[in-house]
Amino acid sequence: MDNLDITPGVPQGENEVAIKKRNHKHSILFFVSMMVMAILASSLFGAFFGFVAGGFGQKIFTQISGRFPEIFKLDNGQSPTIKLDPIVSREKIVEEDSAVIDVVEKSTPAVVSIIISKDMPRIQSFSPFDFFNNPDFFSNSPDQNNQQDNSGGDSKKEKIGAGTGFIITADGMIVTNKHVVSDAAAEYTVLTNDGKEHVAKVLARDPINDIAVIKIDGADYPTLNFGDSDGLKIGQTAIAIGNSLGEFSNTVSKGIISGLGRNLTAGGRMGDSEKLTNIIQTDAAINPGNSGGPLLDIHGKVIGINVAIAQGAQNVGFAIPATQVRRITEQVKTTGKISMPYLGVRYIPVDKDLQKQINLQFNYGVMILRGQSVRDFAVIPGSPADKAGLVENDVILELNGTKIDEKNTLVDLLTKFNVGDEIILKVWHKGETKEVKLKLEERS
Repeated sequence: MDNLDITPGVPQGENEVAIKKRNHKHSILFFVSMMVMAILASSLFGAFFGFVAGGFGQKIFTQISGRFPEIFKLDNGQSPTIKLDPIVSREKIVEEDSAVIDVVEKSTPAVVSIIISKDMPRIQSFSPFDFFNNPDFFSNSPDQNNQQDNSGGDSKKEKIGAGTGFIITADGMIVTNKHVVSDAAAEYTVLTNDGKEHVAKVLARDPINDIAVIKIDGADYPTLNFGDSDGLKIGQTAIAIGNSLGEFSNTVSKGIISGLGRNLTAGGRMGDSEKLTNIIQTDAAINPGNSGGPLLDIHGKVIGINVAIAQGAQNVGFAIPATQVRRITEQVKTTGKISMPYLGVRYIPVDKDLQKQINLQFNYGVMILRGQSVRDFAVIPGSPADKAGLVENDVILELNGTKIDEKNTLVDLLTKFNVGDEIILKVWHKGETKEVKLKLEERS
């Protein structure tokens, strides 16, 4: 038998070339198989660790979002996501604007313009806005609209001023400032929001506060309601509506309550002045012509009546608190007039200087003193003070337990009461303090 050279693992009958081809083919198949297995293993491990890591990360993220809710929010109470400040801010702005728009839409129909007219001498006059329409404004010859009118008579009815008011009863009762309707010789016309003109009658003028009530005929007018001005906070929203400059009716401006309890003396064009106490300061733009218009809160309630502005300043306006106005209007509704209670004393405030001069143990209150004229009695005969036994040099220290000082003047405290109310005064009399009870009567 012939000896045969047989290589292990190599089929008989194959030559060397065939063997090499077969080995090369097996190598390729092995490489491809290993690649497939590697990919499958990588996918499985990736999915597994991704699931574990995702659950762990979600758990940690949920814990963080719970501890910092101001940074993260939960969608449907489950999945925490980062808050988007621009969207939230935009939503907040839209919400605030919607509230203001809603107040304006509901309140404007009850706000009226008051036109003041009077018989005036026939003189050349022009509107301060004429130059926008008058090409000859800067020339030496005014246009025909500004020529003097000599067509008979020596006077004609002219508009001499304007103000604002707001309706408080469906039958046409309107609140405004006293200085808007102070001229007894003038005529007053109310222009309602629907463009109609109504002749107005002055029902009452407050002798102390800058408040007046007028009336127009009709029924079913839209009205505004008073809010609680005692609960105001500095920084809260304030909305003013008025007849700005007497030309632009129902002008709306928005701001905040800038200050409370302000005291100031306001002056008019005619040289008259009036002391305003415990009033509201706001930066909502108030202009001439806004006088008597409402200052509203974000709920559309009247919190004040716009009354004055600070000359030479920007957005420093003032309003009479609604609580003062409401008491006056209720009197007019029930009695048809404003009745002011009074004590019947002439006095000067007690301060530190007066305390030293007369050796008082108090630096507050008011001292009852006569005036320079013999008719300027310290205590008016027959007045409530006279009936209660008050005399000259007495010092009234408190009214119903409230100290009388710069923040709580005697006049301010009395305006909170009605005719017929009984009050208790704490009085310093000849070195001793005592309580005096008296009933307030109507100022004649």
